[in-house]
Amino acid sequence: MGYEEPVRPAFYALRPGGWRDYVTLLHPPYTAWHLSYVVVGGCLAPSVPWGRLSLTVLAFALAMGIGAHALDELHGRPLGTAIPSHVLVVLAALSVGAACAIGIGVATRTTFWLLAFIAVGAFLVPAYNLELAGGRFHSDLWFALAWGAFPVLTAYVACAERVRTEAVVAAAWATTLSLAQRRLSTPMRRLRRNARDVRGEIELVDGATEPLNRTTLTAAPEAALRLLTVSTMLAAATLVALRL
Repeated sequence: MGYEEPVRPAFYALRPGGWRDYVTLLHPPYTAWHLSYVVVGGCLAPSVPWGRLSLTVLAFALAMGIGAHALDELHGRPLGTAIPSHVLVVLAALSVGAACAIGIGVATRTTFWLLAFIAVGAFLVPAYNLELAGGRFHSDLWFALAWGAFPVLTAYVACAERVRTEAVVAAAWATTLSLAQRRLSTPMRRLRRNARDVRGEIELVDGATEPLNRTTLTAAPEAALRLLTVSTMLAAATLVALRL
């Protein structure tokens, strides 16, 4: 019997071990997806302060891309990396702390209302990823609000120093799209991480049959997730091109 490669915990997960674990930890497509929300929010401001928007993107890359994902891996090892727990704690503390420092620096030069967003973000990262309060903040809706609406609104306030209708509508768009992401990704994670085996077949009306296995069940939803990632990045790039 030939060697069969173990099922990876996510379609973007690299072969485990060494530096590859750190790349996988970043959840590259999802991080790019949600950083695109930051760009969209900032580009909707009446006037785009590019330096301020760049700092906002950097803050979210630190807090969400590194900090939140480090805490998520610390809580149950869903990606199965070999990164030591103390390294994950340090990564989370330093990245979230640096993100908060960037945010405070921007707030002192713009509007102190931004401090409220920083406080909310500092709460959401551990509350969601460590499933605090019995997992009350770890639901599809909280995911969509925390990683969809929140980046859009925070970036808009950082750049426009207020909230206007277009920011609220864009936040609703990001919330809806993030809910779609969860509807697709949750069953795929279950198939990859919790299913020991998948067997069966689909019988067509003409009598033909098609195999039913892990690959056939994950292929279409994960292809949709890849396309949605690219689509969201293109939407952000379009707004950048428009505002330059």
